[in-house]
Amino acid sequence: MVTALLSALGALTVLPALLLTLGPRVEKGRLFGKRRDARAGREIENGFWHRLAIFVMRRPVPVATVVVALLLLLGAPFLGVKVGMPDERSMPGSSEARQVATIIRTEFDSAEQNAAQVVLPDVTESDKDLPGYAAALSKLPGVARVDGPTGSYVKGVQAVARTAAHGRFVLDDGSCLSVVPASGDPDAAPQLVHDVRAQDAPFKALVGGMAADSIDATDTLVDRLPYALGAVIAAVLVLLFLLTGSVVLPFLALVLSALSLTVTFGALVWIFQDGHLVSLFGDVTVTDSIASTIPAVLFALSFGLAMDYQVFMPARIRGEYVRPGSGTAAVAQGLERVGRMVTAAAVLISIVFLGFIVSGISYVKAYGIGLPLAVLMDATLIRGALLPALMRLGGKATWWAPGFLRRLHARFGLHESSQAPAAPRSPDSPPYAGVL
Repeated sequence: MVTALLSALGALTVLPALLLTLGPRVEKGRLFGKRRDARAGREIENGFWHRLAIFVMRRPVPVATVVVALLLLLGAPFLGVKVGMPDERSMPGSSEARQVATIIRTEFDSAEQNAAQVVLPDVTESDKDLPGYAAALSKLPGVARVDGPTGSYVKGVQAVARTAAHGRFVLDDGSCLSVVPASGDPDAAPQLVHDVRAQDAPFKALVGGMAADSIDATDTLVDRLPYALGAVIAAVLVLLFLLTGSVVLPFLALVLSALSLTVTFGALVWIFQDGHLVSLFGDVTVTDSIASTIPAVLFALSFGLAMDYQVFMPARIRGEYVRPGSGTAAVAQGLERVGRMVTAAAVLISIVFLGFIVSGISYVKAYGIGLPLAVLMDATLIRGALLPALMRLGGKATWWAPGFLRRLHARFGLHESSQAPAAPRSPDSPPYAGVL
């Protein structure tokens, strides 16, 4: 947030000052010659994005159907997503920390490192209910034993009486139990945590440990996600309405941005969870799950980048639409005017994100794959095909707003320029004939 705000501040203050200082010298070293103003109109009509928009708007139904079906198909693997917290397997095989953890897990009895830690505040070892609770926990499925201040319990009975070693479970203000699983498999630890938490306790019991950390972190993300989505959606709807004056376009932009993310999330699951083509991205270990933070971070970054394009393009199209008689031709004109800039920005930021692939951490590699995919999908299929097709199908209804909102937009709306737009060419002449 700070970076974005500082960038905007610099673009509005420092950059104009530098351009004024440089003056005509800013054009020195230009690789390509200047375009002549006399050719500007013809270049717009003959531009790639303009011609693509005309092609799409003449066939809106088949184009929209094919693109939406393709995006949903590529995003289908996300329906089988499994989330968790990263462990040492996210590091490269050459990492000493991972090598040590692997040796301990495969060559030693490592079940205790996956034990569920149960903290009992204000419960002393003399509490008469403590042995019964420890014995009950030892009867849970997948539990090897329960260690506590009163001894060790196996299958509901006390197997080892209290020794000096059990003194480590006595706390200054309570007691602690260690519920050791029968298996060292980390994938079985979450179920153990759920079982321990579901067990009735005669006093307050707090359950922790590595598996509990993973479960609680994931649950916290999921619980707070609706608030984050609500805030983002509300802000986007308000901003896009102020830019376009339409109540339909903001919702259309949200749908298009969500569709652009389907490919990203589907690719993450298909590659990093299911293991397809994973060898192309270096030393990556497939763990049958992805870190729960990855979808959240990718959604925030990718959705934000997608909405950048959704701000630029509808605003530019709106600027063409308000010209008398422009009609749906505004889509083609606006797309061509902003197309090169957005394409260059998408390519540039994708190259930056691709640098994450060289990281030795698997979930950082996931950012290097997911973010460029989201940006490129939005800058190509969404912007070049789906947006023109849906706006052609919507026609004038795309720009609809009730009367009181039109008055609100007229007073508080955001506009690119306060000057009246120049008269456009007739929409009935080529290449718009047969489109409008």
